[in-house]
Amino acid sequence: MNKNTYAVVMAGGIGSRFWPFSRTNNPKQFHDVLGVGESMLQLTINRLTDICLPENIYVVTNKDYRDLVAEQLPFLKSEQILCEPIGRNTAPAIAYACYKISSLNRDANILVMPSDHVILKDEAFKTTVLKALEESAKDDKLITLGIKPNKPHTGYGYIQFIESESQELKKVKTFTEKPSLEIANMFLQSGDFVWNSGIFIWNAKAILRAFKLHLSEMAEIFEDGNNFYNTKHEDEFITKAYSHCRNISIDYGIMEKADNVYVLLSDFGWSDLGTWDSLYSIGQKDEAGNVVDGDVMLYDAKNNIIKTPKDRLVVIQGLENYIVAEFDNVLMICSKDQEQKVKEFVSDVKSKKGTAYI
Repeated sequence: MNKNTYAVVMAGGIGSRFWPFSRTNNPKQFHDVLGVGESMLQLTINRLTDICLPENIYVVTNKDYRDLVAEQLPFLKSEQILCEPIGRNTAPAIAYACYKISSLNRDANILVMPSDHVILKDEAFKTTVLKALEESAKDDKLITLGIKPNKPHTGYGYIQFIESESQELKKVKTFTEKPSLEIANMFLQSGDFVWNSGIFIWNAKAILRAFKLHLSEMAEIFEDGNNFYNTKHEDEFITKAYSHCRNISIDYGIMEKADNVYVLLSDFGWSDLGTWDSLYSIGQKDEAGNVVDGDVMLYDAKNNIIKTPKDRLVVIQGLENYIVAEFDNVLMICSKDQEQKVKEFVSDVKSKKGTAYI
C-alpha cells in the first residue's frame, strides 16, 4: 500500500432531506441507514481498507460531531478528526484537510469523498480509485469520478466530457447543476454526460496550486496555518481561519474554473442517498414493492418506504406510495411524490415547535 496515499472523508453535513431520521445532533452519516449494522460513515471508512493506511485517513466534521466520529471510528487518533467550528461548504473543508496533509507530506496523493453516499460494488470502487490515484500521482490533474447515468435524474449534478482516445479518463468540458427533466433527458441521449459523484482525487501540489489560482484569499488563509497544523495550536488557528472563509463549494470555487480537470468514467453502484426516494430506489423490496426497516405489519400496502424503530410494532393498512419515517420524538408520513416538501416541514417545525424536533 502506498504510504503517500491519503483519504479525506467529509462528515459534517446535516442531511435535512432525510428528516426526521437525520437530525442536527445526529445526522444521517452516523446512522445505519441501510439496516446492515454499520453507519454510513463506518461503511465509507471500511471501503478504504485496501486503498490507504489507517493512519492516513482524515475525517472532516463539525466540532459538535467529534465525539460521534471518535465513538464510531475508535482507531482514529484525535489529530485525524478535523473539526470545523462552523459549516462553510466543501471548499474550506477540503482546503483545511489538504493543507494539513501537505504540511506532513508534500508528495501526498489524496482521495476526497463524502461519508454518506451508497456504493454497492466495493471492488469496482477500489479499482476505479486506484486507477485515479495512479493518474493523479504522475500529473497535476484534478480528477472527479463521473457515474454513468441510467436515467434522467434531476437531483444530480452533471459533467460533460470531451471525447478522447482514453476510454475512461476524459477532459471535462462543463459542469451543470440539477437540470430540468427535459435537459436531463438531452444529457442522457447525448452520451457525453455523467453524474457528478462529488468524489475527487488529486495530488497535494495540484490542489494547493488550484486554491492559489482560483480561491486565492482562501489559500492565503490556510497557508498561514503551516506553522500550526499538527500542533496544539491547530484548533485555535482553525477557529480564526473559518471566521474569514466564505461559504463556497469546491465545485463552484475550483472545479468549474480550472483547466486541468478530468473525469474518470465509473460504474460502482453509486447513489448520493440524498432523499427518501433514493433510499427507496436501492432498497430491497417485498412482493408489493415496499421497502421496510423496522417491526412492521402491512395490509394492502404498496410501494412504500417505511423506516421505524425496531422496538415499536407498526401496523399499516391501505397506504400506497408513502414515506413512513419515525425517529426519536418525530413521526412523519408523507406522499413519496411530495418528498421535496421535507425541507419545508423542517423549516415549519423549527419556526413553530422549536429545535427539539430538528
